[in-house]
Amino acid sequence: MVEAAELQQVTTSSWVWQAYDPAVKSDLFSSALLTQTGLFLIDPIRLAASAFAELTAGRRAAAVLVTNSNHLRHSAILAQQEQTPIFAAEAVTRQVREVEMRALRDREKIMPALRAIAIEGAAEGEMAFHFADEGGTLVVGDALINLEPYGFSLLPAKYCANQKQMRRSLRNLLDFAFERLLFAHGQPLVSAARTRLETLLR
Repeated sequence: MVEAAELQQVTTSSWVWQAYDPAVKSDLFSSALLTQTGLFLIDPIRLAASAFAELTAGRRAAAVLVTNSNHLRHSAILAQQEQTPIFAAEAVTRQVREVEMRALRDREKIMPALRAIAIEGAAEGEMAFHFADEGGTLVVGDALINLEPYGFSLLPAKYCANQKQMRRSLRNLLDFAFERLLFAHGQPLVSAARTRLETLLR
């Protein structure tokens, strides 16, 4: 299993970490957001012990969030370790038995300032997560990427179940306010992210 050595702070309440996975020939990104409820860990890959201690110092893990069926990664081990549930689409929850799994519906509120949004046409069980605090942060799985040589773009059609359906579904994200966009594959967009997405989807 790949392991990230370092933690990158995006804002005062959000972090990302990354590592290259030769099995899929891509950089994998994970993120964490701190809310009043606690720390939410999204699509986590393994993080070096010293960096994980830095991330969790004085902070309680509230839940692990998984964006699609390809992104379980280190989630089950981490959920057991932190004694916290995993939230994901039903297609993802069926894959894990050893920890508490909570299946999500489209637009379901996980807490007052956190909502899951289904993205049809990308990977199986694709969900984006919208955190409303501090101007809004959106965390996406495979439907949107920010990797070379593509830059900020839609998941290429060859990797989609149905790219046209995915594009239509992604427009639902514009119902929400957000300044930042964090990815499972790519560097964060830290400002004007909603405007960038609106332009991409035109």
